[in-house]
Amino acid sequence: MMRLVLVRHGQTEWNASGRYQGQSNVALSELGHRQAKCLADHFPVANLDALYSSDLDRARETAECVATKFGVPVRLESAFRELSFGDWEGLTYQHISTKWPKEANHLFTAPDVLQIPNGETFQELQKRALAKINILCREHIDKTVAVFAHGAINKTILAGLMHIPLHYLWSIRQDNTAVNILRLEDGYVTVELINGTFHLDDTVKTQGL
Repeated sequence: MMRLVLVRHGQTEWNASGRYQGQSNVALSELGHRQAKCLADHFPVANLDALYSSDLDRARETAECVATKFGVPVRLESAFRELSFGDWEGLTYQHISTKWPKEANHLFTAPDVLQIPNGETFQELQKRALAKINILCREHIDKTVAVFAHGAINKTILAGLMHIPLHYLWSIRQDNTAVNILRLEDGYVTVELINGTFHLDDTVKTQGL
């Protein structure tokens, strides 16, 4: 059995302005740093045996706040990078929907068939994410492991582990610094928490773009 603590990064300026980040390396905003500190101060598990993070700065910076509390190193993993949004990175939904109306509509109504120009599909994202999660399960038996990543990849991980078709991906909410806790054992998954943001007070909450 491995206990997985899956966390989304804190807010960035691109989150605040509604720009799609993907694999663009955007750092945390001032608010994002405050959210990360709140997360570390009120982290929902008593100990961590290992901590992994996407190698993008916004996830790494969030992870480092928690790693300092538990005295564990941050292990950077490119497998936990966000979905590549290709030609959409840095753009708002309004811009995207004007230039690529069909694809923009598929983003929320049919993510399982979405083809982002020069980007990844959600199937490709889920495949690389779950492959790494499976490796961690074999390497960390009876351990508690944290993974710090991003909104879209967290949704695909949760959908895969809970046997939710990618078509319904957006049924899963992931706010900034959201915490998810699951127990993984012999192919079975027990869900303890989804999109936990209890650590945030009203002064640091966002709408989870």
